[in-house]
Amino acid sequence: MSTATITSKGQVTIPKEVREALALNTGDRIEFIQINNERFEIVAVNKDVTALKGLIKKPKKPVSIEEMNEAIAAQGDECSD
Repeated sequence: MSTATITSKGQVTIPKEVREALALNTGDRIEFIQINNERFEIVAVNKDVTALKGLIKKPKKPVSIEEMNEAIAAQGDECSD
């Protein structure tokens, strides 16, 4: 387990093993996501958008803009209930 100390200015040095595990480099950004009142998750935001290529399979048939808009509207309707 890695630990760090907060400075009087609220700064923290991320331990080397954590930076290596998250593949963080100088200038990279991280997000703090609140899990509950006592926990936060640190997420590296250093992935290039091209790294997402292939993550989602191509649809069997092309989807039209109208179909996309209908799907978004339907999802919005479900969320407002």
